[in-house]
Amino acid sequence: MPAHFRATTQGCPYKKNMINISSTLKISLRALRVNKMRSALTMLGVIIGAGAVIAMLAVGTGASKQIEQQISSIGSNLIIIIPGTTTAGGVRMGLGTSSRLTTGDAEAILKECSAVENVSPVVSGTAQIVYGNQNWATGVVGTTPNMLDVRDWPLSAGRIFTEQDIRGAAKVCLLGQTVVDNIFGNINPVGKIIRIKKVPFTVIGVLQSKGQSPIGQDQDDTVYVPVTTAQKKLFRSATPGSVRTIMVKAKSTESLATAERQINDLLRQRHHIGPREENDFTVRNLTQMMQMAEQATKVMALLLGSIASVSLLVGGIGIMNIMLVSVTERTREIGIRMAVGARAWDIRFQFLIEALILSFIGGIIGIIAGISTSHILSEFAGWTTLVSPSSILLAFSFSGLVGVFFGFYPAYKASQLDPIEALRYE
Repeated sequence: MPAHFRATTQGCPYKKNMINISSTLKISLRALRVNKMRSALTMLGVIIGAGAVIAMLAVGTGASKQIEQQISSIGSNLIIIIPGTTTAGGVRMGLGTSSRLTTGDAEAILKECSAVENVSPVVSGTAQIVYGNQNWATGVVGTTPNMLDVRDWPLSAGRIFTEQDIRGAAKVCLLGQTVVDNIFGNINPVGKIIRIKKVPFTVIGVLQSKGQSPIGQDQDDTVYVPVTTAQKKLFRSATPGSVRTIMVKAKSTESLATAERQINDLLRQRHHIGPREENDFTVRNLTQMMQMAEQATKVMALLLGSIASVSLLVGGIGIMNIMLVSVTERTREIGIRMAVGARAWDIRFQFLIEALILSFIGGIIGIIAGISTSHILSEFAGWTTLVSPSSILLAFSFSGLVGVFFGFYPAYKASQLDPIEALRYE
């Protein structure tokens, strides 16, 4: 080897089996600063991709969280029993037209079904509520004290009615927060007298606010009264002790199917339904229905994130294109570096570093843009959004993978250049 070439390589920062990362990083940053506009446009695809991933996952996760909250507001492990159909003159009526369900059925279910934790019968209707010169039309629910446990619905003030109130058909009631707001405003309603269908009732408690149900119904727009009071003084029925529905709480999610089977067998026996006869009641598992809706929302969130990820792939293709152009433009520079001792891996590492810098900076800016977009959607569009740490990590990691994947080929191509041919390149 000529003496002058040995002298050159002795002062060279490249040494055998070692990469000077600091020097390579400086060279990469300098190369990117030389073409600021091109670097910015290259990062734009990654910025849009990362921002879209964050925003779409935030929308999907927010919707899933909202449904989850609505499901929990209804009650956990919930089963509802409604009357079946009736037939008159060969004409079959719809569900709910039969009136065979009774408070005795509810008591039997609680005693004899081992998978059931609690039961509450329901007699419901609508009525005008009057207090002083204020009035409000709302739903009135006749039930038992067990209802608050079945629905996981605590009180915010006052007390629940007792078994003595049930036996004596006491004229007491619990109010939902919407009724309180529209009738009493800022006045404490506990102890006040209201009129329901011109019958005076004493307010003994206020239910905590639950918000909307999954079908958009205001759960707080309700009044609870003892079931016997509703049967005898508000919604008189031709059949003594009949109820409109029975709400059942299973002991666990795993015991829901067992509870359904036990309830069906028991009610068929109590209603004297033969083996080939149809049920005069319907048992529905509300928890499973709501969980299906929640699962569908999660799938939608994943789909939105996958679609948004396509933007990152497009940004990666942009990085690869720009890096290929950069290799062509800097062919002579690559030849000089190889001539003074740079190995193929050093050249490859430099271009990989440039691609990673572009993708990581673009990913960080995209994450900030995605979080900002999520807040804007929540503030102005009224959508529920939730930015999770996992979505941020996903977007950042994916942007880095894009840089490595799409930066490898240009880096490999640069490292395979022949030093002599590269030095001759004009």
